[in-house]
Amino acid sequence: MTIKIHSEARKEFFEASEFYEEQVVGLGDDFINEVEKVLDVIEQQPSSGTKITYTIRRFLVSRFPYGIIYSVEADRIVIYAVMNLRRKPGYWKRRQE
Repeated sequence: MTIKIHSEARKEFFEASEFYEEQVVGLGDDFINEVEKVLDVIEQQPSSGTKITYTIRRFLVSRFPYGIIYSVEADRIVIYAVMNLRRKPGYWKRRQE
């Protein structure tokens, strides 16, 4: 199954990694590694994330206050957000359109 990452989710991912790298050298790379681990799990076991709606799931990122918001479709997984869990919930919903 292939993974498609929404452009806004990709932007969030890079902005978060840059933020962490500015805080402590190497922390941005740690964030990238943790998100990549989650994406690997999602790709191998798409139903492993917690259901938050009928079609949307969330998988938490270790060590960081982030969750990956995604849906499983017939032939692909769509990542809608690399969401800071302290941000207003549901902001990413318009990306499903």
